[in-house]
Amino acid sequence: MIQFQCDYSEGAHPDILRLLSDTNFVQQPGYGEDPVCCSAARTIRALCEAPDADVHFMVGGTPCNLTVIAAALRPYQGVISADTGHINVHESGAIEATGHKVLSVPSSDGKVTAEQVERLYRAHWDDSTHQHMVQPKMVYISNPTEIGTVYTRSELTALSGVCRKNGLYLYMDGARLGYGLTSRGCDLDLPSIAALCDAFYIGGTKQGALLGEALVITSDALKPDFRYMIKRQGGLLAKGWLIGRQFEVLLHDGLYFSLSRHANRMAEKIADACRRRGLSFLIDSPTNQQFPILPDSLCKRLSEKYSFAYWARVDETHSAVRFCTSWATREEAVDELCSDILSL
Repeated sequence: MIQFQCDYSEGAHPDILRLLSDTNFVQQPGYGEDPVCCSAARTIRALCEAPDADVHFMVGGTPCNLTVIAAALRPYQGVISADTGHINVHESGAIEATGHKVLSVPSSDGKVTAEQVERLYRAHWDDSTHQHMVQPKMVYISNPTEIGTVYTRSELTALSGVCRKNGLYLYMDGARLGYGLTSRGCDLDLPSIAALCDAFYIGGTKQGALLGEALVITSDALKPDFRYMIKRQGGLLAKGWLIGRQFEVLLHDGLYFSLSRHANRMAEKIADACRRRGLSFLIDSPTNQQFPILPDSLCKRLSEKYSFAYWARVDETHSAVRFCTSWATREEAVDELCSDILSL
């Protein structure tokens, strides 16, 4: 079975495994207070052009999301998310378990707009009974979104503007950030994200690392005592340097972005084969996730050889599915899939 189901099917980039092996017996202090993590954090600050940012190495995306949100919000406050957002759909109530409500807004492209945030914020404060309701205090977005779309600089600028005007935190989930930043037409970069968001993370788990994410906090209001919250939420890894080492490798000489470009190129080959077959798409995604609409008969034949994700029923005879490529996707596997899409 050739897998296109997710972008964390493989282990880690060989350079990471090599460095981890070579430094396996080098003793380090624990909990991320080691020279390795400090060096990786300096690299991240430089790439983000954010010299005053705090950098924390987290074990995964969901621990990162729930720790940031729990640290930022008072007990009566909630976080705004697209209805398709990861925290709203795929985190098993992790945010709610911290005592905070996810305030979802409808989205056809996975994005939250500045207008939606302003409207929700105003609706809350203009209601005379607002003290009986969950107060909006943070906006959660992911880039790319759950359906592969990417925020433009103007969209993120508008979101940041409405958040700052109304005293809301803006937090970006960057599990697939590299895939977004290297996608066609993207006009965002790390410095612009650091300048416009209060916190965001650079994903490692889905982008070449064994595990781990690099959380960047730029808001001074979110920095104090954040390590206490990491520990309280069970996310403070004793062997923190294991994540720091991986980001040292990923961020050296642009490897992170070259791996991301590879995944996007493989996804575009799959999308091109679908277009040549005359298939349409649920959404236009420029990243490593593609959502073609397949006849059920073709879906069944392809599933005998390939693993991919069912996404949504479109009509009685068609389904939208997701093909997901990664930093390690083999081009020969993609070529084989494309050939079968065209011939079956």
